Amino acid sequence: MSTKKQLKLGAFLPGSGHHVAAWRHPNAQADGGLNFQHYKRLAQTAERGKFDMVFLADGVGVRERGKGKEALSRTTVVHFEPLTLLSALSVVTEHIGLTATVSTTYNEPYHLARKFASLDYLSNGRAGWNLVTSATEVEAKNFSRDQHMEHTQRYERAKEFVDVVTKLWDSWEDDAFLRDKESGIYFDPDKLHIPNHQGEHFSVRGPLNVARPVQGYPVIIQAGSSEDGKNLAAQTAEVIFTAQQTLEEAQAFYTDVKSRLTKYGRSPDSLKIMPGIFPTIGKTEQEAKDKFDLLQELIDPKVGLGLLGGMIGGFDLSNYPIDGPLPELPETNGGKSRQKLLTDLAHRENLTIRQLYLWIAGARGHRQTVGTPEQIADLLEDWFVNGGADGFNIMPPYVPGGLDDFVDLVIPELQRRGLFRTEYEGRTLRENLGLPRPVNQLTTLPVSPELITLGAST
Repeated sequence: MSTKKQLKLGAFLPGSGHHVAAWRHPNAQADGGLNFQHYKRLAQTAERGKFDMVFLADGVGVRERGKGKEALSRTTVVHFEPLTLLSALSVVTEHIGLTATVSTTYNEPYHLARKFASLDYLSNGRAGWNLVTSATEVEAKNFSRDQHMEHTQRYERAKEFVDVVTKLWDSWEDDAFLRDKESGIYFDPDKLHIPNHQGEHFSVRGPLNVARPVQGYPVIIQAGSSEDGKNLAAQTAEVIFTAQQTLEEAQAFYTDVKSRLTKYGRSPDSLKIMPGIFPTIGKTEQEAKDKFDLLQELIDPKVGLGLLGGMIGGFDLSNYPIDGPLPELPETNGGKSRQKLLTDLAHRENLTIRQLYLWIAGARGHRQTVGTPEQIADLLEDWFVNGGADGFNIMPPYVPGGLDDFVDLVIPELQRRGLFRTEYEGRTLRENLGLPRPVNQLTTLPVSPELITLGAST
């Protein structure tokens, strides 16, 4: 195995692929979002390629891309709940990490801590949580709210949410469970710690009714790039998914976030920064271009408008000339960093609304690259060795073909250059990412006198 520093890879796997028209591709799995055998194949392909993890995005609502049911009917809108799917995938894979997005805005800490601890046991230490704050009004209306929670408040809630979840994971010491049949002692009472959290947003007594996770904590991932998002990542995240267009932008983000870690007593290596990359791969440049052009030709204008409107903050663009400029926009309460990225791009490149939705149709604001395996590897190596990334979240244009191309064509080139593993280094996701196992933060606390009342509710 190479002793050279090696990059990390995630496989970002929507059901049909990442391009907005992926489900229409002749070789795509149109029902992929609800097809377990399809996802089984994808996970096993990514594991064959020695990816660190598969990653599933999620939202708790149907995002209304466009105006009315007719526009919505042209998009993929249904998919598995990710933790349910990852639990099933845990028994058909052995090494690859299983990571999912779960929002802190419309969940409760106890539910989330319990589910991820369970997934960590089912997978023998391969779980990861992509911590997000929900970004759409649609989600708010599914949870008895008329309006979405304000941006700063969402991040304040998220910070406390993580605090509660990690305390719940630390309810039990690693060796608390004796299960001694002869003595009748199931667990060592001195190794139970009741969190009794009382905060601004949550009141949670605990303990968790799952033992401390195999990894101590599932790997904590964060995907926000706003100021609030970067601060939250510096405090809590071990991996950050992000979107930049150029090496210079990636270097600036990398330096900025890593510099914030010292404030929280953390080392630069304790956080892996993994920008999204949308690669369309061909054995020749022309083959790659033809593959990309085919997907672009499948975009319905109504879908393109709806996608763009959603990504700039949920604004209806249907009344503006499609070949005219992007209008001035009020500040969004949703994805602030992505709105800024797209408006800056439109103004800098003088793009029309149509040109902008064509630009985001594949990569959604992440780096898009079309070329040969060697050209894709050149880009990844350039960003990796020049301080722009610790690894990448790979976003196949359509699946299974786009993932197959990366595993069969790009991975061998990265391995040839000594930039990527040929075998997994460890047993858990943490070990493969090179992240330490967290210590139990509650072990210095005295045993709660409430311990004697625990049996009353069981």
